[in-house]
Amino acid sequence: QVQLVESGGGLVQTGGSLRLSCAAAGSISRTYFMGWYRQAPGKQRELVASIGHSGTTYYVDSVKGRFTISRDNAKNAVYLQMNSLRPEDTANYYCSAGFDFRFPNSYWGQGTQVTVSA
Repeated sequence: QVQLVESGGGLVQTGGSLRLSCAAAGSISRTYFMGWYRQAPGKQRELVASIGHSGTTYYVDSVKGRFTISRDNAKNAVYLQMNSLRPEDTANYYCSAGFDFRFPNSYWGQGTQVTVSA
């Protein structure tokens, strides 16, 4: 089992950048696929990006070219660099860990709010 804690959310203007961090209590090394999900009010939670053990990545189409997911196994950490932010990126962002690259949803953090103003 792994516990996840996100940080780095906040309020940013359209076109701005934020970097989300996720600290894991417990080794994520080669055990877990890691991901970032988001959920906007009234919408379903969606996978934004995931990363495999060796760095293979997946991105939802709406963030390709703007967001970058990375992991540091030595620090048990995962990051989401978000550039060129848009109002539609506004959501609560959740770090996740799991056993499926496309759906790493066995464990969740508490979430961090990202708000992009127009």
